[in-house]
Amino acid sequence: MLEKITLDMLTRDSVSVKTEKFIEIDGVEYQVGEPHRRAYVNSLSGRAAVATELPEAQAKAIMAVWGETPTIQDGAE
Repeated sequence: MLEKITLDMLTRDSVSVKTEKFIEIDGVEYQVGEPHRRAYVNSLSGRAAVATELPEAQAKAIMAVWGETPTIQDGAE
């Protein structure tokens, strides 16, 4: 099964991550189920969740935009 991950609306404060699953039959991709969305905010807990829940490539792309320090305090989410 193929999984596609899309970083949607990536800003310095947050990101929406869309995950879709596909199967390939005779060279044609078919979506399995509905897309799943998860939002992350640029806080200490959001950064930890990105690091543990997403593949390294997507996590690095998010951190490249978010920079070195959180922009949102935990509890203000």
